Amino acid sequence: MSKATRATTMLTRAGIAFTLHSYDYDPDADSIGLQAAEALGEAPSRVLKTLMALVDGKPACVIVPSDHEVSMKRLAAAFGGKSAQMMKPAEAERVTGYKVGGISPFGQMRPVRTAIEAQAMAHELVYMNGGQRGLQVRLGPQDAVAVLKAIVAPLVA
Repeated sequence: MSKATRATTMLTRAGIAFTLHSYDYDPDADSIGLQAAEALGEAPSRVLKTLMALVDGKPACVIVPSDHEVSMKRLAAAFGGKSAQMMKPAEAERVTGYKVGGISPFGQMRPVRTAIEAQAMAHELVYMNGGQRGLQVRLGPQDAVAVLKAIVAPLVA
């Protein structure tokens, strides 16, 4: 597995401190995020999943703890929109340039609006997808907010 991805390149260029963590990715897992947390031996609240959504028809990246579900109402409100829905997997892959299960908020094909669940900010370090299946980056949530120019909002139900 290559450790250099568009995600790690973006973080390195931005001067963000991070560490890489590999795990055995299970494509048949009921929840990819929960499987990653278990494989890493970390609390699910620290292993954040990256989801792609549409808010009023425009792409948005949503980062929430792996043991929570996104509230579409809260997501739409966070971006000042009226409605939100999850993006279809094929569209998420096209927009991000990553495969489902390996979608990182960092280094996507083109920048999209990003929101991070407010609860994630309570942790000193969190894990996010590193740009391929079975690869996570560990970094400070405030660094992720800064490099992604993300908004922090309550997003989970």
